[in-house]
Amino acid sequence: MKNIIKLTILFLAIHLCVSCGEDGTIGLEEYGNLTGKVVTKTNFEPIANAKVTLSPTNNTVFTDEEGNFEFTGVVAQDYSVQANKEGYLDSFEPATVVKDGAISVVIEMDVSTALNQPPSVPELISPADGVNNLENTVQLVWSSSDVDDDELRYTIILQNDFNNEIITLDNQIDTVLTLQSLRFGAKYIWQVIANDGINEEVISGTKSFTIKPDPGNRFFYTKNSNGNNVVYSGNFSEDNGVTDELMLTDSSKNSWRPRKNNTAGLVAFLQTDNNQTHIYTMQPNGDEVQRVTSTIPVASFNLNEVDFAWSADGGRLLYPNFDKLYVINKDGSGLQLLHQNPDGKLITECDWSEDGSKIVIKANNSSGYDGDIYTVDTNGNILSRIVSDAVGALGGLQFSVTGNKILYTYDISEFQSANYRQLNTHIFIYDVLTATTFDASSEKLPGTNDLDPRFSPNEAEIIFVNTSNDGISSKNIYKTTLVTNNITRTQVFPDAFMPDWK
Repeated sequence: MKNIIKLTILFLAIHLCVSCGEDGTIGLEEYGNLTGKVVTKTNFEPIANAKVTLSPTNNTVFTDEEGNFEFTGVVAQDYSVQANKEGYLDSFEPATVVKDGAISVVIEMDVSTALNQPPSVPELISPADGVNNLENTVQLVWSSSDVDDDELRYTIILQNDFNNEIITLDNQIDTVLTLQSLRFGAKYIWQVIANDGINEEVISGTKSFTIKPDPGNRFFYTKNSNGNNVVYSGNFSEDNGVTDELMLTDSSKNSWRPRKNNTAGLVAFLQTDNNQTHIYTMQPNGDEVQRVTSTIPVASFNLNEVDFAWSADGGRLLYPNFDKLYVINKDGSGLQLLHQNPDGKLITECDWSEDGSKIVIKANNSSGYDGDIYTVDTNGNILSRIVSDAVGALGGLQFSVTGNKILYTYDISEFQSANYRQLNTHIFIYDVLTATTFDASSEKLPGTNDLDPRFSPNEAEIIFVNTSNDGISSKNIYKTTLVTNNITRTQVFPDAFMPDWK
């Protein structure tokens, strides 16, 4: 009986195995292949060296240069295929592997900043829209924020209404920007662009502000900017110091030696044009620049020492060209030779008396020395000689309003050098009536020079430049009283030279 039972069990087991073998699925795993490509989401460019992980097996491969990848002999079932690479957001794709099949998937990856939000639209805070009568130094204030805490950089666009020039100030990090030397009387329109370096730029609306009218500056002078001389105007008071400073000429051009004429209402100055020096005029606020000289330029031994002069009525200008002195109308017409130096010395400076009857001239040799100061009438005839064949450097000519005094400078060290260095230059006032000379530099510090003097409008003071005699230190504009027993010296404009006071 036991044997019969064993045989029965064995028969059933063999029958079961045969049945399983005929079906081919019970108890055995099936396999297939999975291939794919990883590309950018925006333009479907292949992404090389991306890590591709197959879940739930966690098998990993890397894409080739064409972005392709392959898993071979994987169990036929459902999978999640993950692509990962630095600089991109992880991306997932489902895939179902079937027996002896080859399944292909494409995985699109976004850059890691794809979910980054742009900054908020900049809010223009100050100055208030439409505000008037601002000083010509204005502080712009705005705000913008970024939810991703990206570093924001700003571009400020500024346009004016006098020449419609558009100024673009890039790469600003702060939300505060101070604008200086804005044009008096001008209206400015401004806006701000915010950029997080990831998203498209965000542009604000616009606002406007207007600078107060021209303050009527009485001081004109020269400063150095970007390697060029630039003409400025400004005011000065003991209580407030320098105020209302305004840049009058373009810093891309070399301009110097401003001379204002109140009757003409114009400021004349020298400017380099095509390697020549010419006289130009402009309005006191820098508008309406006009060239005066043309065929015969301004010329002498050293253009930094050259000076020219207005006629008192503002109709004409005197200027030197080597050994000749010319007169020309302010509109550039009527050019005439007025005087030629009889001994061939170069005319460097000149001034015209208030009554128009006489002209004072400074002439020198080609090195700037052996200088003469003399007067001529309006026909060019020599009237008198004040200084003859001076050994040291001369300069700084100006008549007093009566014509009875002449302002000039002289290096009392009598030093001469190839580079025209001056060691101890003083300001002198020559009295025409008494033929006496007053030294206005008695309080000057040793080792410095007093240069480029001009009478104040009431002639109670002199404005001038003081600088170290080393020839490279900064120049500063001072004023001094003419009271002989109480001479005071006050600095008025730092880092400035060639003053005029009207």
